[in-house]
Amino acid sequence: MNLKLKICGMREPENMSRIEALHPDYLGLIFFAGSSRNVSEEILQVGEKIKRTGVFVNASKEEILEKVEKYKLSALQLHGEESPAFCKELTTTLSEGIELIKVFSIKEEFDFDRLRPYEGIVDYFLFDTKGENKGGNGIMFNWEVLKDYPSTTPFFLSGGIGPGDEPAIKELYRSFQKREKESLFYGIDVNSKFETAPAVKDAEALKIFRQRLYN
Repeated sequence: MNLKLKICGMREPENMSRIEALHPDYLGLIFFAGSSRNVSEEILQVGEKIKRTGVFVNASKEEILEKVEKYKLSALQLHGEESPAFCKELTTTLSEGIELIKVFSIKEEFDFDRLRPYEGIVDYFLFDTKGENKGGNGIMFNWEVLKDYPSTTPFFLSGGIGPGDEPAIKELYRSFQKREKESLFYGIDVNSKFETAPAVKDAEALKIFRQRLYN
């Protein structure tokens, strides 16, 4: 199974060092004042193989570009109501190779027609649970809605994923394999279910999760 692993909501230097040792594919840094995981200071530099992902909620293009430069971001995750036009404008000013992820929230159902205007503009979609907060709600949505995923844009699965969810993730992945579309199920995004405190992840729990998921 070739799923990428994104660990979001990182900030604390010592904890980041422990999580880096697990070799995730992406580390998420949240730049949103409304989040308990908001990054506002300098943080630990991580290895070049790990993609630093800046998470933004309705931020201006200027703010995003400033954070890209300051924190050496290699991916951007837009978690607000950013329009296709805004995403397109952003891509024209980003350095080559910086990935763009657009988030959509789901509960029990979802109108996939909403994705069409973003096709060919963003690199990935990320499906999170619709809840009170802009991410980090710690609850899952109905994954069944993804089994007939109609888009050609790969996606990250997010929303309340935690220890013990490995079999369900594998089952969803197999449903894509059966349709020979496993390349569309690109990665998973974990956050609050692995926290011991805001922005502090349980490295041992993540290590076990990763072993169970990929073995």
